[in-house]
Amino acid sequence: MSFTDEEVAYLRSQPLARLATVAPDGQPDVAPVGFEFDGTCLFVGGFDPVRTRKFRNVQGGNAKVAIVIDDLPSTRPWTPRYLRIYGVASLAERKGSPVLQITPSVSWSFNLSGRPLTDYEQIEVHRTVHQADAGA
Repeated sequence: MSFTDEEVAYLRSQPLARLATVAPDGQPDVAPVGFEFDGTCLFVGGFDPVRTRKFRNVQGGNAKVAIVIDDLPSTRPWTPRYLRIYGVASLAERKGSPVLQITPSVSWSFNLSGRPLTDYEQIEVHRTVHQADAGA
């Protein structure tokens, strides 16, 4: 499966995410990042990505990553929404620059329509298992 139309629209509307990687010594690290989405994969670069901890962590052999894209359109009423993605990162090049290419394996989305949360209403989390390309 792949992202729903609503998830794709949300991914394309958000400029900031939080990316978690793991160092070779097992230390988790999370960093705010900008990202691009091509309809299948996410790409994380930056000003000098090769020198970043996230890049070195993946280069060091820990390819499993987690990325969260979230926002809070309103605090009154409380209206959180998010898309959380587990995936595998690889070193790649995009537009002539080094990037991390993140291929999703599982994702969860919550309240992307932006409905206010109330005590009387439950909004379900949508889970998707993504299929890797046959060549991957």
